[in-house]
Amino acid sequence: MLNQFSRTQLLLGEEGMEKLFRARVAVFGIGGVGGYTVEALARSGIGTLDLIDDDRICLTNLNRQILATRKTVGQFKVDVAGQRILEINPNAVVHTYRTFYTPQTAGQFDFTQYDYIVDTIDTVSGKLELVEQAQRAGVPVISCMGAGNKMDPTAFEVADIYETSVCPLARVMRHELRKRGISHLKVVYSREPAMTPIEDMSISCRAHCICPPGTARKCTQRRQVPGSNAFVPPAAGLIIAGEVVKDLAAAGGAV
Repeated sequence: MLNQFSRTQLLLGEEGMEKLFRARVAVFGIGGVGGYTVEALARSGIGTLDLIDDDRICLTNLNRQILATRKTVGQFKVDVAGQRILEINPNAVVHTYRTFYTPQTAGQFDFTQYDYIVDTIDTVSGKLELVEQAQRAGVPVISCMGAGNKMDPTAFEVADIYETSVCPLARVMRHELRKRGISHLKVVYSREPAMTPIEDMSISCRAHCICPPGTARKCTQRRQVPGSNAFVPPAAGLIIAGEVVKDLAAAGGAV
């Protein structure tokens, strides 16, 4: 019967679509990359999505984040994403967590209930903890490396972390994962050298913080506020979603 996912079913078949509908995917980080991942997963027919992020939408997110509009500024990203998913697919199940994922908050999640884990968070400690938890639970995970301060969306590649180069975040992750005895991690990364953002205090979040009231982690606390744009983070997010969909549709079925 014709439905909103019919065009996708022409590529994946009925069995593939059923696997997606039965799958539960957790996306950690609903920003410039993760927001587009969530969008594509919802439009691909993923049945259950868990969204984890404690951040609110900021005016400076409008240049690149799909959830950011003038209307949504100040709202929690997971809340806006959850509403958007249900507007796309009312049959989806959405779990939202206003949580900043760290080793300290990892205990809030039962990783064995997921069929796939997406890492689009910013902190190295959180990324490492997420990968370790996924490995313990036997759940596939894909991790995004650096997407800020870059201009070429065509430079992204899918690779194992130990096959990456150039990206400073990937270098740190390789080193730390090796120390932890983790031998494999699928990542999306770019070999494009990062640009150095212009230091212009007239438009800097450091000098003109506009984070909504109640924001726990403000840009003024960052070591560097990265530059970004409307096409590089989305490209990474869509590539990640594509990998998740292909892997789940090809798998023997949801766990």
